[in-house]
Amino acid sequence: MLSLRIALRYLLSRKSHGAVNIISAISLASIAVAAAAMVIVLSVFNGFSQLAESKLSAVDPDFLLVPVKGKVIAGMDSIAVELLSVDGVGTVQPEISEQAFAVAQGENQMPVVLKGMTSEAVAASGLGGVIIDGHADFSCDTCAIISVGVAMQLNLRPTAGLSYFTIYEPRRVGRINPANPMAGFRMAELQATGVFQVEQEEYDRDVVIVPFAVAASLLGYDGEATSLCVWLKEGASPKRVAVELATLAESHGLEVKDRHQQQEAAFRMISIEKWITFLMLAFILVIASCNIISTLSMLILEKEDNMGVLTAVGATRGFINRIFIAQGWFIILIGGCAGIIAGTLLVLGQQHFGWIKLAASDPALMSVTSYPVVLSAADLLVTFLTLLCVALVVTPVIPLIRRGSN
Repeated sequence: MLSLRIALRYLLSRKSHGAVNIISAISLASIAVAAAAMVIVLSVFNGFSQLAESKLSAVDPDFLLVPVKGKVIAGMDSIAVELLSVDGVGTVQPEISEQAFAVAQGENQMPVVLKGMTSEAVAASGLGGVIIDGHADFSCDTCAIISVGVAMQLNLRPTAGLSYFTIYEPRRVGRINPANPMAGFRMAELQATGVFQVEQEEYDRDVVIVPFAVAASLLGYDGEATSLCVWLKEGASPKRVAVELATLAESHGLEVKDRHQQQEAAFRMISIEKWITFLMLAFILVIASCNIISTLSMLILEKEDNMGVLTAVGATRGFINRIFIAQGWFIILIGGCAGIIAGTLLVLGQQHFGWIKLAASDPALMSVTSYPVVLSAADLLVTFLTLLCVALVVTPVIPLIRRGSN
């Protein structure tokens, strides 16, 4: 179209006033910076989400079966046998999870989340890969693996000889003697053999993992568990197995949760933060696009003589309006695409070379040393569509600018 050719010529040609060139360059640069920031920030959130998922896999099973109603699963052994019959299921182990109270050295104390796991479950979970002090040892009935938050609060350091603590659990049944309130608690003397850290507050804050038999004894469970953990065989299809597990679980009044569903709140929070930040950057992009209005205002004044010539040769008002509307689209799309390309190159560079490092007093304690980023085609598409939406909002104002200048 002739109007597009004229608009592109106006955009690329030198103006008689240097200020117009400078303002045009600023408009392009502001759009490019905002678009690049959107790509980079979305990629950073993708990176942290992937990091969180990789860390959770060290403690979460592939699938977790929990009761739809109530708190415990009765007849866990028979249900486990049925689950093992599903093609692709490699390991099924019971788990107990409950609130408890921990005391160490007589004065350090805190509420904790008690998890009872079998040694087979500990081995299947890969918990040993996130141990930062000691080792994942369940060789004795009094062994325990604690989170870094518990270790700090109770001042426990297995390798330094500070490892003994006591767990208190209220009795589930029976009467409490007011004269002897401690009789209303079951207790177990434990030794911390390892400290783990998965860099997720839900786990690092207050988790104590003990042998399943110890947790069952503290809670008075007999052949019961609060959940069943399922790990798949290598190469098994999670989607296919999930369908079969859901059918079997429904018949026992259970529901199946995959890794994301087990930590739904954490991943939802990451997603909410990601898109709130995206909306803030989109608003900045809209503000940056307002520079186009000032740019085109000056350009309209710059090209008054040209418009007079076009009108003399038969150009209509609508034709001239389309020239400046097209120029607004060019500024937004050229600047936006340049920003998307720049953001993409920076993200890919960070992925491969790790230019920007995470600050820490002791980098050896960190599982990653550079900002994690993951480039997503969907995020690039969303950023481009946002540019189009901004163009649709801003460019209709351009004819009003020209009308006002007349």
